[in-house]
Amino acid sequence: MLPARRNKRVFYSAGAGDGVFTPAKKRRRCLSAISSPASSVSKPGPDLLDTIPDDLVISILRRLASTSRCPADFINVVMTCKRLNSLATSSLVLSRLSRKAIAVKAQNWSESAHRFLKRCVDAGSLEACYTLGMIRFYCLQNRGNGASLMAKAAISSYAPALYSLAVIQFNGSGGSKNDKDLRAGVALCARAAFLGHVDALRELGHCLQDGYGVPQNVTEGRRFLVQANARELAAVLSSGTDARSWLALSQPQVRGCPLLSDFGCNVPAPEIHPANRFLADWFAVRGGEAPGDGLRLCSHGGCGRPETRKHEFRRCSVCGVVNYCSRACQALDWKLRHKMDCAPVEQDGGGGDGEVNEGNVNGDENVLVPMS
Repeated sequence: MLPARRNKRVFYSAGAGDGVFTPAKKRRRCLSAISSPASSVSKPGPDLLDTIPDDLVISILRRLASTSRCPADFINVVMTCKRLNSLATSSLVLSRLSRKAIAVKAQNWSESAHRFLKRCVDAGSLEACYTLGMIRFYCLQNRGNGASLMAKAAISSYAPALYSLAVIQFNGSGGSKNDKDLRAGVALCARAAFLGHVDALRELGHCLQDGYGVPQNVTEGRRFLVQANARELAAVLSSGTDARSWLALSQPQVRGCPLLSDFGCNVPAPEIHPANRFLADWFAVRGGEAPGDGLRLCSHGGCGRPETRKHEFRRCSVCGVVNYCSRACQALDWKLRHKMDCAPVEQDGGGGDGEVNEGNVNGDENVLVPMS
């Protein structure tokens, strides 16, 4: 006799003492709950960045390039993915890089940094043209190529390049003393001043006051100096800097309105252009001396320009210790530092070493007057 087949049954109590056995329904296994290892890996969906057209991505990158506050802001985007790398290095984007985005540090100067600036120049960046031109002219001593790069930016009405070329013409930099072209320097200064460059306005004002490279016109020169001081003051006020502290300190030091002074209000120092900062750091790393024996740097710390021949820069007519590449650097350094340090070499009751203190507008005794 075969054993009875046993099936799974469910026991429940129908009543008191009744026990009824009923067959149970088989439960179907849920296949969806137990997934295979292959099905657990979800297929990657389409990348949303790939759906954006190239024109829109380039437009966003151009906006980012023009507003970058440091090179890292732009480099981080370039390193995101291959597509952004290829689009960010296109000429449309590189031509819009801000001056802070191409602010190469002198300590990190290398051949790759040189190639990057050259690539920006080929893309049409005026900031790169000026920065690389300054580096080649003063640091790498490639005078012709550096001057041509600055001229390329100046042709496109880039004010810092116009003013730097004016300084080169005033000093005859890269050549002999006979290579000075005062009229060309005044013309370049006038163009930069028309574009609102503060240093060019101040330089042009002194040229008109002193008859330096242009017929003397004291009234017109004073007008340019007042305009330069007003623009300098407006730039500080628009930057959000608290003006009450330095205005209170500057009033007792001058007679009358500070704007009528050759040196202007005692405002904080303006932001240094990355090209000038590179020059200052370049020579500071090399011991703080200009290339060549007996060559000196401009005494204004925010300039960085070196002499290209001996006795190229003009010195202070009172102490004879400091020297400057331009009257704009004199005015800035006078307000920031030299006003407290300048002292006549000989206390003979005269004006320093005998030169005329023709810039004594604000009543200061130790006035910086360049040598002719």
